[in-house]
Amino acid sequence: MTFLVAITLLWAFSFSLIGVYLAGQVDPWFSVLLRVLLAALVFLPFLTFRGVAPATTFRLMLIGAIQLGIMYGFYYHAFLYLSVPEVLLFTVMTPLYVTLVNDLLDRRFRANFLICALVATAGAAAIRYDGIDSGFIRGFLIVQAANLCFATGQVLYKRAASQFSLPQHQVFGWFFIGASLVASVSFALFGNLEKLPTTSLQWGILIYLGVVASGLGFFAWNKGATQVDVGTLAIMNNLLIPAGIMVNLLIWNHDADLLRLASGGAVILLALPLNHWLLRKQA
Repeated sequence: MTFLVAITLLWAFSFSLIGVYLAGQVDPWFSVLLRVLLAALVFLPFLTFRGVAPATTFRLMLIGAIQLGIMYGFYYHAFLYLSVPEVLLFTVMTPLYVTLVNDLLDRRFRANFLICALVATAGAAAIRYDGIDSGFIRGFLIVQAANLCFATGQVLYKRAASQFSLPQHQVFGWFFIGASLVASVSFALFGNLEKLPTTSLQWGILIYLGVVASGLGFFAWNKGATQVDVGTLAIMNNLLIPAGIMVNLLIWNHDADLLRLASGGAVILLALPLNHWLLRKQA
Protein backbone atom coordinates (compact mmCIF):
# COMPACT_ATOMS: atom_id res chain seq x y z
CA MET A 1 0.00 0.00 0.00
CA THR A 2 2.88 2.39 0.80
CA PHE A 3 4.23 2.11 -2.74
CA LEU A 4 0.82 2.87 -4.26
CA VAL A 5 0.23 5.94 -2.08
CA ALA A 6 3.71 7.35 -2.71
CA ILE A 7 3.44 7.00 -6.48
CA THR A 8 -0.04 8.51 -6.47
CA LEU A 9 1.44 11.68 -4.95
CA LEU A 10 4.29 11.59 -7.47
CA TRP A 11 2.00 11.15 -10.48
CA ALA A 12 -0.38 13.89 -9.34
CA PHE A 13 1.93 16.45 -11.00
CA SER A 14 2.49 14.49 -14.21
CA PHE A 15 -0.95 15.21 -15.68
CA SER A 16 -0.53 18.98 -15.41
CA LEU A 17 3.06 18.96 -16.66
CA ILE A 18 1.93 17.17 -19.82
CA GLY A 19 -1.26 19.15 -20.30
CA VAL A 20 0.29 22.58 -19.69
CA TYR A 21 3.80 22.34 -21.15
CA LEU A 22 3.82 19.49 -23.70
CA ALA A 23 0.36 18.88 -25.20
CA GLY A 24 0.03 20.59 -28.58
CA GLN A 25 3.61 21.86 -28.39
CA VAL A 26 5.76 18.71 -28.49
CA ASP A 27 5.05 15.75 -30.75
CA PRO A 28 3.25 13.20 -28.52
CA TRP A 29 4.96 10.22 -30.15
CA PHE A 30 8.38 11.74 -29.41
CA SER A 31 7.32 12.44 -25.82
CA VAL A 32 6.29 8.81 -25.39
CA LEU A 33 9.48 7.49 -27.00
CA LEU A 34 11.87 9.61 -24.94
CA ARG A 35 9.96 8.88 -21.75
CA VAL A 36 10.09 5.09 -22.07
CA LEU A 37 13.70 5.08 -23.34
CA LEU A 38 14.84 7.05 -20.29
CA ALA A 39 12.85 4.72 -18.05
CA ALA A 40 14.52 1.72 -19.68
CA LEU A 41 17.96 3.21 -19.05
CA VAL A 42 17.18 3.39 -15.34
CA PHE A 43 16.77 -0.40 -15.13
CA LEU A 44 19.26 -1.61 -17.74
CA PRO A 45 22.15 -1.72 -15.19
CA PHE A 46 20.10 -4.14 -13.05
CA LEU A 47 18.90 -6.33 -15.91
CA THR A 48 20.04 -9.93 -15.73
CA PHE A 49 19.88 -12.64 -18.39
CA ARG A 50 20.74 -15.60 -16.19
CA GLY A 51 17.93 -17.56 -14.62
CA VAL A 52 15.25 -15.78 -16.63
CA ALA A 53 13.04 -18.05 -18.74
CA PRO A 54 12.31 -16.82 -22.29
CA ALA A 55 8.60 -17.00 -21.50
CA THR A 56 9.08 -14.59 -18.58
CA THR A 57 11.04 -12.19 -20.78
CA PHE A 58 8.36 -12.24 -23.47
CA ARG A 59 5.56 -11.82 -20.93
CA LEU A 60 7.21 -8.78 -19.33
CA MET A 61 7.86 -7.19 -22.71
CA LEU A 62 4.22 -7.75 -23.70
CA ILE A 63 2.98 -6.24 -20.44
CA GLY A 64 5.25 -3.22 -20.90
CA ALA A 65 4.08 -2.81 -24.48
CA ILE A 66 0.44 -2.74 -23.35
CA GLN A 67 0.59 -0.93 -20.01
CA LEU A 68 3.14 1.69 -21.04
CA GLY A 69 3.84 1.78 -24.78
CA ILE A 70 0.29 1.59 -26.15
CA MET A 71 -1.25 3.31 -23.12
CA TYR A 72 1.01 6.36 -23.43
CA GLY A 73 0.15 6.63 -27.12
CA PHE A 74 -3.52 7.09 -26.21
CA TYR A 75 -2.85 9.07 -23.05
CA TYR A 76 -0.73 11.85 -24.61
CA HIS A 77 -3.20 12.35 -27.45
CA ALA A 78 -6.11 12.76 -25.01
CA PHE A 79 -4.71 16.15 -23.91
CA LEU A 80 -5.23 17.45 -27.46
CA TYR A 81 -9.01 17.24 -26.92
CA LEU A 82 -9.55 17.53 -23.16
CA SER A 83 -8.46 19.68 -20.24
CA VAL A 84 -6.28 18.23 -17.48
CA PRO A 85 -9.18 17.89 -14.97
CA GLU A 86 -11.29 16.15 -17.64
CA VAL A 87 -8.54 13.65 -18.43
CA LEU A 88 -8.17 12.95 -14.71
CA LEU A 89 -11.90 12.53 -14.11
CA PHE A 90 -12.27 10.22 -17.09
CA THR A 91 -9.63 7.87 -15.64
CA VAL A 92 -12.21 6.97 -12.98
CA MET A 93 -13.13 3.99 -15.15
CA THR A 94 -9.76 2.31 -14.56
CA PRO A 95 -10.86 0.37 -11.43
CA LEU A 96 -13.80 -1.04 -13.38
CA TYR A 97 -11.44 -2.14 -16.12
CA VAL A 98 -9.18 -3.77 -13.51
CA THR A 99 -12.17 -5.77 -12.29
CA LEU A 100 -13.34 -6.54 -15.83
CA VAL A 101 -9.93 -7.77 -17.04
CA ASN A 102 -9.45 -9.88 -13.92
CA ASP A 103 -12.92 -11.40 -14.38
CA LEU A 104 -12.29 -12.16 -18.04
CA LEU A 105 -9.01 -13.90 -17.20
CA ASP A 106 -10.96 -15.93 -14.64
CA ARG A 107 -13.52 -16.66 -17.38
CA ARG A 108 -16.46 -14.89 -15.84
CA PHE A 109 -18.34 -11.69 -16.61
CA ARG A 110 -20.42 -9.40 -14.44
CA ALA A 111 -23.04 -7.32 -16.23
CA ASN A 112 -22.80 -4.58 -13.59
CA PHE A 113 -19.70 -3.32 -15.40
CA LEU A 114 -21.86 -2.06 -18.25
CA ILE A 115 -24.26 -0.33 -15.87
CA CYS A 116 -21.43 1.46 -14.06
CA ALA A 117 -19.82 2.41 -17.37
CA LEU A 118 -23.04 4.09 -18.47
CA VAL A 119 -23.21 6.04 -15.19
CA ALA A 120 -19.62 7.22 -15.60
CA THR A 121 -20.32 8.20 -19.20
CA ALA A 122 -23.31 10.26 -18.08
CA GLY A 123 -21.07 12.07 -15.62
CA ALA A 124 -18.60 12.84 -18.40
CA ALA A 125 -21.41 14.32 -20.49
CA ALA A 126 -22.51 16.49 -17.55
CA ILE A 127 -19.10 18.15 -17.44
CA ARG A 128 -19.44 19.34 -21.05
CA TYR A 129 -23.23 19.28 -21.47
CA ASP A 130 -23.15 22.46 -23.60
CA GLY A 131 -19.98 21.64 -25.51
CA ILE A 132 -20.13 17.99 -26.53
CA ASP A 133 -18.60 17.71 -29.98
CA SER A 134 -16.67 15.15 -31.96
CA GLY A 135 -13.41 16.25 -30.33
CA PHE A 136 -14.77 15.77 -26.83
CA ILE A 137 -16.18 12.34 -27.66
CA ARG A 138 -12.89 11.37 -29.30
CA GLY A 139 -10.97 12.52 -26.23
CA PHE A 140 -13.23 10.58 -23.88
CA LEU A 141 -12.83 7.38 -25.92
CA ILE A 142 -9.06 7.87 -26.10
CA VAL A 143 -8.86 8.11 -22.31
CA GLN A 144 -10.91 4.92 -21.99
CA ALA A 145 -8.52 3.12 -24.33
CA ALA A 146 -5.61 4.30 -22.16
CA ASN A 147 -7.46 3.18 -19.01
CA LEU A 148 -8.03 -0.28 -20.45
CA CYS A 149 -4.35 -0.66 -21.36
CA PHE A 150 -3.21 0.51 -17.93
CA ALA A 151 -5.65 -1.80 -16.15
CA THR A 152 -4.72 -4.78 -18.32
CA GLY A 153 -1.02 -4.28 -17.62
CA GLN A 154 -1.57 -4.12 -13.86
CA VAL A 155 -3.60 -7.31 -13.75
CA LEU A 156 -1.19 -9.20 -16.00
CA TYR A 157 1.85 -8.05 -14.02
CA LYS A 158 0.24 -8.99 -10.72
CA ARG A 159 -0.34 -12.50 -12.05
CA ALA A 160 3.11 -12.81 -13.66
CA ALA A 161 5.09 -11.55 -10.65
CA SER A 162 4.17 -14.61 -8.59
CA GLN A 163 6.22 -16.71 -11.01
CA PHE A 164 9.40 -14.61 -10.90
CA SER A 165 12.44 -16.50 -9.58
CA LEU A 166 14.52 -13.30 -9.28
CA PRO A 167 14.01 -9.94 -7.53
CA GLN A 168 11.68 -7.75 -9.54
CA HIS A 169 14.24 -5.00 -10.20
CA GLN A 170 16.46 -7.51 -12.02
CA VAL A 171 13.82 -8.33 -14.62
CA PHE A 172 11.77 -5.11 -14.79
CA GLY A 173 13.98 -3.73 -17.53
CA TRP A 174 12.22 -6.07 -19.97
CA PHE A 175 8.99 -4.22 -19.17
CA PHE A 176 10.45 -0.96 -20.48
CA ILE A 177 12.15 -2.66 -23.43
CA GLY A 178 8.75 -3.89 -24.59
CA ALA A 179 7.32 -0.39 -24.20
CA SER A 180 10.30 1.09 -26.07
CA LEU A 181 9.76 -1.20 -29.06
CA VAL A 182 6.15 -0.04 -29.39
CA ALA A 183 7.10 3.62 -28.91
CA SER A 184 9.92 3.38 -31.50
CA VAL A 185 7.63 1.92 -34.15
CA SER A 186 4.91 4.48 -33.37
CA PHE A 187 7.32 7.42 -33.65
CA ALA A 188 8.79 6.06 -36.89
CA LEU A 189 5.31 5.77 -38.41
CA PHE A 190 3.51 8.80 -36.98
CA GLY A 191 6.12 11.12 -35.42
CA ASN A 192 6.60 14.75 -36.48
CA LEU A 193 10.24 15.87 -36.44
CA GLU A 194 9.14 19.49 -36.73
CA LYS A 195 7.58 19.40 -33.25
CA LEU A 196 10.50 18.35 -31.09
CA PRO A 197 11.11 20.13 -27.76
CA THR A 198 12.41 23.67 -28.24
CA THR A 199 12.99 24.87 -24.67
CA SER A 200 15.08 23.66 -21.75
CA LEU A 201 11.88 23.51 -19.69
CA GLN A 202 10.28 21.03 -22.10
CA TRP A 203 13.42 18.88 -22.16
CA GLY A 204 13.62 19.01 -18.37
CA ILE A 205 9.99 17.93 -17.97
CA LEU A 206 10.49 15.02 -20.38
CA ILE A 207 13.61 13.89 -18.51
CA TYR A 208 11.77 14.08 -15.18
CA LEU A 209 8.77 12.17 -16.57
CA GLY A 210 11.03 9.50 -18.05
CA VAL A 211 13.46 8.90 -15.19
CA VAL A 212 11.29 9.59 -12.15
CA ALA A 213 7.59 9.36 -13.05
CA SER A 214 7.97 6.41 -15.45
CA GLY A 215 11.22 4.71 -14.47
CA LEU A 216 10.85 4.71 -10.70
CA GLY A 217 7.09 5.29 -10.70
CA PHE A 218 5.96 2.30 -12.73
CA PHE A 219 8.33 -0.07 -10.96
CA ALA A 220 7.09 1.02 -7.54
CA TRP A 221 3.44 0.99 -8.67
CA ASN A 222 3.59 -2.51 -10.15
CA LYS A 223 5.54 -3.77 -7.15
CA GLY A 224 2.85 -2.31 -4.91
CA ALA A 225 0.19 -3.99 -7.06
CA THR A 226 1.67 -7.38 -6.17
CA GLN A 227 1.27 -6.67 -2.45
CA VAL A 228 -2.47 -5.94 -2.37
CA ASP A 229 -5.63 -7.70 -3.54
CA VAL A 230 -7.37 -6.79 -6.79
CA GLY A 231 -10.09 -4.82 -5.02
CA THR A 232 -7.60 -2.60 -3.21
CA LEU A 233 -5.64 -2.12 -6.42
CA ALA A 234 -8.80 -0.99 -8.20
CA ILE A 235 -9.58 1.57 -5.50
CA MET A 236 -6.02 2.92 -5.39
CA ASN A 237 -6.22 3.72 -9.08
CA ASN A 238 -8.74 6.46 -8.29
CA LEU A 239 -6.85 8.11 -5.45
CA LEU A 240 -4.88 9.84 -8.22
CA ILE A 241 -7.95 11.73 -9.42
CA PRO A 242 -8.50 14.13 -6.48
CA ALA A 243 -4.75 14.52 -5.99
CA GLY A 244 -4.14 15.39 -9.64
CA ILE A 245 -7.11 17.76 -9.89
CA MET A 246 -6.10 19.55 -6.69
CA VAL A 247 -2.58 20.12 -8.00
CA ASN A 248 -3.90 21.36 -11.36
CA LEU A 249 -6.47 23.75 -9.91
CA LEU A 250 -4.22 25.19 -7.20
CA ILE A 251 -1.20 25.79 -9.43
CA TRP A 252 -2.28 26.11 -13.06
CA ASN A 253 -6.03 26.10 -13.75
CA HIS A 254 -7.58 28.82 -11.61
CA ASP A 255 -10.36 29.56 -14.14
CA ALA A 256 -11.87 26.08 -14.23
CA ASP A 257 -15.64 25.72 -13.83
CA LEU A 258 -15.57 24.14 -10.37
CA LEU A 259 -19.34 23.62 -10.14
CA ARG A 260 -19.48 21.72 -13.42
CA LEU A 261 -16.40 19.65 -12.59
CA ALA A 262 -17.80 18.85 -9.14
CA SER A 263 -21.26 17.86 -10.39
CA GLY A 264 -19.99 15.77 -13.28
CA GLY A 265 -17.24 14.28 -11.15
CA ALA A 266 -19.76 13.30 -8.47
CA VAL A 267 -21.80 11.38 -11.05
CA ILE A 268 -18.68 9.65 -12.35
CA LEU A 269 -17.55 8.71 -8.86
CA LEU A 270 -21.02 7.30 -8.18
CA ALA A 271 -20.05 4.44 -10.50
CA LEU A 272 -17.63 3.08 -7.88
CA PRO A 273 -19.97 2.52 -4.91
CA LEU A 274 -22.62 1.38 -7.38
CA ASN A 275 -20.23 -1.25 -8.68
CA HIS A 276 -19.37 -2.31 -5.12
CA TRP A 277 -23.06 -2.57 -4.18
CA LEU A 278 -23.89 -4.63 -7.28
CA LEU A 279 -20.97 -6.99 -6.57
CA ARG A 280 -22.13 -7.51 -2.98
CA LYS A 281 -25.69 -8.08 -4.17
CA GLN A 282 -24.52 -10.71 -6.64
CA ALA A 283 -22.42 -12.39 -3.95
